[in-house]
Amino acid sequence: MNVRVLASGSKGNCIYIEGDHGALLVDAGLSAREILKRVETAGGTADRIEAVLVTHEHTDHIRGVDVLARRLGIPVIATRGTLSEYLDHRRVSRKPVESMACRYSEPLFLGDFVIEPFPTSHDAVEPCGFCIREYDLEVGCCTDTGQISPAMLERLKRCDALVLESNHCPDMLEKGPYPAYLKRRIRDAKRGHLSNIACAACLKSLADDLHAVTLAHLSEVNNRPEIALATATGDGGLGLFAGSIPVRVALQHVVTESMQV
Repeated sequence: MNVRVLASGSKGNCIYIEGDHGALLVDAGLSAREILKRVETAGGTADRIEAVLVTHEHTDHIRGVDVLARRLGIPVIATRGTLSEYLDHRRVSRKPVESMACRYSEPLFLGDFVIEPFPTSHDAVEPCGFCIREYDLEVGCCTDTGQISPAMLERLKRCDALVLESNHCPDMLEKGPYPAYLKRRIRDAKRGHLSNIACAACLKSLADDLHAVTLAHLSEVNNRPEIALATATGDGGLGLFAGSIPVRVALQHVVTESMQV
């Protein structure tokens, strides 16, 4: 599989995962036109895309879902709670769009892909991450979560590669310009975002099993790519494994280098 993060951050999120015979999008938080432009930049083609998987209903993850799904004639796949919130309250258009509900820990088969959602901790109706397998290879997509629970960690141990949130530097967040209530929300393990330190701890636990990592959903205000990378690869993270596991940092405005799985 070829994994390219097309955009990552509070202004829009989208991941393109290409297999031997098809491709998937995880989230579509840019306009449909911009997503298709970035798919082309990534070396992909729109006619290979079989579905768009949605982690949760926040705008930076669904902005282009409706137009994209109708234009390409592909289904929107999400948990029942996310679909309900999206279809009933978040859509602007009333034109029909195909949708498929998935359930935590229950595999969904689509072409050569096996898609398994798992619960995350975020301030959304029924948020999830996705583990996506093609043949014997598996990639995990885990962003917008305030914590990595033991159950999540066990599930991610089966992945060969991982797109993992590294949202904020705790010190930058504390000293930064955000109001107190927003800082509390970001730090909240049950509804917030994963810090660099928590991301590194997760990678430390998974280092024996991983072959590649992309750090994602970095805050442009409360983080820096070099800080996230140093934390992930330091002693509290990959440590001695850092030299053998490629680590990329996904950004908001450019397509990230290919992560081969």
